[in-house]
Amino acid sequence: MNFYLGEPALVCALGGDLATVRENLYAGLSPGLVTTDRYSPGRPLPVGTALLGAASGDTALRHRSRNNHMLAAALAALRPSLDPVLASLAPHRIAVVLGTSTSGMEETERAVLAHAAGGALPADFHLGQQELGSGALFLAEALGVTGPTFTVSTACSSSAKAIASGARLLAAGLADAVIAGGADTLCRFTVAGFAALDAVSRGRSNPFSVNRDGINVGEGAALFVLTRTPGPVRLTGWGEASDGHHVSAPDPEGRGARVAIEAALARAGDRAARRIGYVNLHGTGTRQNDAMESRVVHDLLPAVPASATKPLTGHTLGAAGAIEAAFCWLTLTDSAGRLPPHLYDGAADPELPALNLVASGSRLGRAPAAILSTSFAFGGSNVALVLERA
Repeated sequence: MNFYLGEPALVCALGGDLATVRENLYAGLSPGLVTTDRYSPGRPLPVGTALLGAASGDTALRHRSRNNHMLAAALAALRPSLDPVLASLAPHRIAVVLGTSTSGMEETERAVLAHAAGGALPADFHLGQQELGSGALFLAEALGVTGPTFTVSTACSSSAKAIASGARLLAAGLADAVIAGGADTLCRFTVAGFAALDAVSRGRSNPFSVNRDGINVGEGAALFVLTRTPGPVRLTGWGEASDGHHVSAPDPEGRGARVAIEAALARAGDRAARRIGYVNLHGTGTRQNDAMESRVVHDLLPAVPASATKPLTGHTLGAAGAIEAAFCWLTLTDSAGRLPPHLYDGAADPELPALNLVASGSRLGRAPAAILSTSFAFGGSNVALVLERA
């Protein structure tokens, strides 16, 4: 069965519209990657901030959060391709599946600080802003759709799993179209959490370098319309694994990651597996993730061009899988065959198996036929997606 991903809509540190994101992605430019102590008082850190316009004041209070502000911006850009779907299908045949890990955490942080200072929660705070399901409900209510509506929250694999979940809804006949993707927002909670693990980089993240020292936390949102209607990009494979090795550290041998990748390639079929022309790596820039991922990718796809795009966006946590799937969509439809560059200091870690990391300005001459994208999360939640040019 064929499932097609329509043109994505996204906002992130690369830009607030698809054309800007496309050009900055291949140029290796990140206007939203800034150093600030807003989320780490007294300790300035690089973070990937989404480039957003002003928020609408019309949103119901329970949905008034930066997470939903990003989703609203993405939804506005998605409407040209989404509106014909809305017009042609009954509301109960359209599903919404999103991934997130923070939801309205930033709004809750501000409310708690206000309560500590003045003894009362601010008037513009509503507990619903913090609900993990807020984003999916917000989109469903805004569009008037009544199909299955839910949120996946499995840390950094969330929105890639949301896309896989959308495909399963189509395969099961429970929906005819799925709005799938994710959003996550910068907040003190996540920055402090990664800092407590000594996993936050002091500079731009440096994946697969001998000098790597952690992640940059980022924010963003990406949405797709997933249907059976033919389009330029197909979702042909997805694989998931839960190895449960450790609450935060990946299995050093990458057993769960390998299972997820092999399952995605098997679902896509031998022809797709042979045609993989680019790998979008999870590539966090942490010691353990990069060591594990390099071993698995080197074993399975040793010569395929690969890059990690998190040095451009920051690690957008629950939104990362969907944002990086959008980068894959752009790459599959780029007639010049441009590939997202792998930005690092060039000092490859000699203890890691060598990958074919994409140099800035690299072009294949034509778009790759198929792409693998990986996402690995705390608790051993692993997912891989295979996208193909139709």
